[in-house]
Amino acid sequence: MTSVRKGQAPGQLARDEFGRRFRASFEDPAFGGEAEAIGRLEQIAWEAYADGRKAPLTRKAGPGYADPDYDLSVEWIEARARIDRAREVWADPRSATRALVICGSPRNDGTCPGEMSKTFRLARLARDVLAAEGVEVDFLDLSLLTSEYRRRIHPCKACVSTAMPLCHWPCSCYPNHSLDQTNDWMNEIYERWTAAHAIVIVTPTHWYSTSSALKLMIDRLVCADGGNPDPTSTHGKKPDEAKALELAGWDYPKHLAHRVYGLVVHGDVAGIEGSRRALSDWLDWMGLISAGDQARLDRFIGYYEPYATSHESLDQDGAVQEECRNVARAVARVTAALRRGELEVQTHSLPRPRPK
Repeated sequence: MTSVRKGQAPGQLARDEFGRRFRASFEDPAFGGEAEAIGRLEQIAWEAYADGRKAPLTRKAGPGYADPDYDLSVEWIEARARIDRAREVWADPRSATRALVICGSPRNDGTCPGEMSKTFRLARLARDVLAAEGVEVDFLDLSLLTSEYRRRIHPCKACVSTAMPLCHWPCSCYPNHSLDQTNDWMNEIYERWTAAHAIVIVTPTHWYSTSSALKLMIDRLVCADGGNPDPTSTHGKKPDEAKALELAGWDYPKHLAHRVYGLVVHGDVAGIEGSRRALSDWLDWMGLISAGDQARLDRFIGYYEPYATSHESLDQDGAVQEECRNVARAVARVTAALRRGELEVQTHSLPRPRPK
């Protein structure tokens, strides 16, 4: 058995520092008349923090789990049930074909930029084509992370790097009420990915990579690639138990495999090809199926032109608009062929010598 390495994490915050951070949310003078009430809430929050009350609402896991008597988070159980129902509908050949179109830009006109993103416009082109092809479209706009109250995707804690079975499907790291890590959007996003037969991602290029909003979602989808659907098998986050499970033999299940994908990556100066390749490689690794070369697009819009006129540049670039539509057309046609049984993905049946 390999050892569990310790010694990096700092100790708990001092009571005064905890209070300072807690009260930072109430600096608006409008809260001034509620100092006593805020003080009482602060004390409750401190006790939750000091006691490590990650999941205050739990119930017994019940039948079907390795340890039916383990107290599982009610929020996790409900998220898992929604994902299971979504997978049943996805697997039903009689169900309507469904696509998830993802707008990966953090920019919209409801927050600091004051203007919609070109990504949003391109994503809507893809959405409209898919709808015209008879596909039910679910539109996921990640710019809501910057413009909606307490809309959050918390960062991945990299449990998988300790041992794959410690990374639960869906993620059980959040919510963590003791650390005020709540309102995590991912439980809903996991369900939406699971329900989709096709995925179309449209993203800008930020510093030779994807946007931070999209990367947050991507990192949190690691649990879909080999994640453990039974947190009771590791009794929550017990690293020694997770290591033992992986070393005994783990099959690294791909929970989102066999979905068709398309990509649109755009930029204005550099980095589009590397970003598109990284996204393609990630989706391939996850077991998704490319809709072909016309479904993997990277293009400059307004190359080395002012940012201020970039929407006008998109207006004038009819070719890139049509190429974006072609991404959606390719995705719709390949998805339909796959669901009819006309597209056999032979490589998915091959045994993997390195199943990680």
